[in-house]
Amino acid sequence: MPLNSTLESWPSAALPGRAWRPGPPRWHRPVGVLEHHRDRLPGVSENDSEISAPFDRYRAVVRPEWIDHNGHMNMGFYLVVFDFATDAWFGYLGLGEPYRAAQAVTTFCLEAHVTYHREVRAGDPLRFTTQLLAWDAKRLHYFHEMYHAGDGFLAATNELVSLHVSEATRRAAPMAREILDRLARIQAVHDSLPRPAQVGRRMGLRAPPTTPGG
Repeated sequence: MPLNSTLESWPSAALPGRAWRPGPPRWHRPVGVLEHHRDRLPGVSENDSEISAPFDRYRAVVRPEWIDHNGHMNMGFYLVVFDFATDAWFGYLGLGEPYRAAQAVTTFCLEAHVTYHREVRAGDPLRFTTQLLAWDAKRLHYFHEMYHAGDGFLAATNELVSLHVSEATRRAAPMAREILDRLARIQAVHDSLPRPAQVGRRMGLRAPPTTPGG
């Protein structure tokens, strides 16, 4: 379902979601010309049978350098590994590097909320699932869950809104028609999922605990 029109007032000059990574900025990539034919659009699949609800492909392991003085993964690195999960999710949507290079576009993060449920430690295997909540021509609203891949418990969640941006203008730009068509097909499948309790959560001392018994 498209995002509510009340979000139209959100600023388009947000911080790039992946600006922390080393290497040249994405807007220095060669500009390609893309004709809107599905068989020529890099990274977009025509096969709806591979649409899963939720998306459940990204895996990671907690790295030793992510551990802080408390002996568990530092809160900042939750965002780092969630960003890796976003890279996998965007590739699945067709918004990966081939599409970005061909279209001379990128994405910015407009808003991100994290809830922390259980600690994870060095060497712990992680499993990520992603649910599409809403979208429109220029924005995506989606939700990651991080699980301990061995023990199965929910470790953290990450709710995000991302903006599709032209590298030339640094302003919001519509996604390709083929991407919008794929989002509609994915949304139809993901609408069968229950809405996570953490979606839209407000921070405060009177808010219910993120973890039962917390």
